[in-house]
Amino acid sequence: MSEFSADELADLRCLVRLMIPASDAYKVPGADDPSIFADIIKSFGRDLSAVHTALADLAARSGGSFSGLDAAAQGIVAASFREQGGTPLMLLHRTVLLCYYRDDRVMISLDQEPRAPFPKGHVVEQGDWSLLDAVKQRPKMWRDAPP
Repeated sequence: MSEFSADELADLRCLVRLMIPASDAYKVPGADDPSIFADIIKSFGRDLSAVHTALADLAARSGGSFSGLDAAAQGIVAASFREQGGTPLMLLHRTVLLCYYRDDRVMISLDQEPRAPFPKGHVVEQGDWSLLDAVKQRPKMWRDAPP
């Protein structure tokens, strides 16, 4: 966890708790659960710089410390932060979601066997394939690889 300052860790923990709170109804931890949070911290990899940028933006919107705000103010700042969006926030969201759904307790709450998806795979219910028609009708936006 040395890639982050104590303030960044506190702000990040508050933010992920707002993103995915614990639920007694579904018996799942929040994203700020110690094991999930530790996984999030070690999983940023190449996105670490973007996460630092996102946390700096969050701190600036908070007047210095997101974690130091009361719950109502955190909600307002987080909504503003989410509304602005951008690549750093998208990368942060992606990592938080990947780590959260990697947790065995979360998978069990979804009636999924807590295991890697391969080699057994998972059954996915068929959906409405017509939703892809608009994508299929778009013009080609790639170039073919040379033969």
